Amino acid sequence: MQSDETRAFPAALAAALADEFPYLDGEGMDLEAFDAFLSAAETTDWLRSWTGNEELTGDLFRVFAQDGTGGYAALWLVREGRELAEQPVVFLGSEGETAVVARDLPDFLWLLAAGLGPAELTLGLRDPEDVRPDAPRTAVAEQHAPDRRRPAAEILADAAREFPGFPETVEEWCR
Repeated sequence: MQSDETRAFPAALAAALADEFPYLDGEGMDLEAFDAFLSAAETTDWLRSWTGNEELTGDLFRVFAQDGTGGYAALWLVREGRELAEQPVVFLGSEGETAVVARDLPDFLWLLAAGLGPAELTLGLRDPEDVRPDAPRTAVAEQHAPDRRRPAAEILADAAREFPGFPETVEEWCR
């Protein structure tokens, strides 16, 4: 299980999550950031409850935020031996919706800069072409990932192409 030392966000993620996300009656992002990654115990308890599988641990995820329904945004630690910023960003919805929304943290920063949150994209509440620039998060993306700016639709397509089996993987965990 993860230790308490690994609960601190990478600098880029901390900067992106530092300010509250304006929800604006569904016109903004439905994302409530935590102060640190959920603890190993919290992540394990949630994952077991969510899947009904008591054999799972939360070691594969670093949960950093939730939407208003209780769905989680997390880093999925699928790239063995790689830094947290190099891991894909996933959304695990309260009703079982799942998606890889970004191949890594730099791509995720540019989704946030476009005003697109993981819940809106996974649940189909916003079209990736419906960009609503978020100035503070654009500044964060420009600082931490200046060479990674691309259209949100391209970021989503690349994530889906690289991790096509994520929903099926999660479904296999369910009991």
